[in-house]
Amino acid sequence: MQAVAVVTKKGKVDAWEAGRALQEWFAVRGLTAHLMENEPEPDVLPLPERIDLIIVLGGDGTLLGVARHYGHQGIPLLGVNMGGLGFLTEVALPELYSSMEQVLAGHYEVESRMVLTATLFRQGKSIWQEHVLNDAVINKGALARIVELTTWIDDEYLTTYRADGLIVATPTGSTAYTMSAGGPIAYPTLRQIILLPICPFTLSNRPLILPDTVCVAVTLNEKVRDAYLTLDGQVGQELMPGDRVEVRAAPHNLKLVKSPHRSFFQILRTKLGWGEIAGQCAEVVPA
Repeated sequence: MQAVAVVTKKGKVDAWEAGRALQEWFAVRGLTAHLMENEPEPDVLPLPERIDLIIVLGGDGTLLGVARHYGHQGIPLLGVNMGGLGFLTEVALPELYSSMEQVLAGHYEVESRMVLTATLFRQGKSIWQEHVLNDAVINKGALARIVELTTWIDDEYLTTYRADGLIVATPTGSTAYTMSAGGPIAYPTLRQIILLPICPFTLSNRPLILPDTVCVAVTLNEKVRDAYLTLDGQVGQELMPGDRVEVRAAPHNLKLVKSPHRSFFQILRTKLGWGEIAGQCAEVVPA
């Protein structure tokens, strides 16, 4: 490893200071660390050449932005949470340097996470396309209104959802909006697409788990107003009557460095409070 990029949350002073300290730490060890802020679209800065690792200092939202900007380049990302523990930023700030020692020694594992490509078509022409790590969401902006979303799987008609919206998510995104909306939690390295209506009018509309080979297509009828397509909760487009949204597996995966300190199941227990009794974590004795 010769050079890394350290990307901090935009405007977060403590993250920038932690990045400066990390930059000096790498310099002592003969490595180059380029310190950058995560800029919003369309002001994304290009990465310097020959970067071996991207270290993200922020939270899960910061990592989602960095993944969207640079994930297609195939450079592994390591997320460091500046607050509590995250599902994507698995390394806590006090663990930063011990984790870096493990990385420099080559004692780390890189996970391959599925990414989606969402494309917006208007009058038959592609007008917007983005990669998404967590989810693509179509919903209404107005309160107490439902939207009709005609949905196909590989050009085969599925149903017309009448709901507050529709989530198309990756396994990584299953612990984000999908989980809040009552969807399943999937192991993050699985290859599948989760389709979840938000508060459907018909209660028999249930979540679907689809293979990663399919294309999910959604069209809006001519009466729809005030509808939006939002990707990872960060970027989006207003939708017009007759628009078509297609979501499929992206041609690349995101490379994410696993925390050397905990597993996915440990993160689940910590974040969701599983096994807690009267505020204390129950001791489990292995069988």
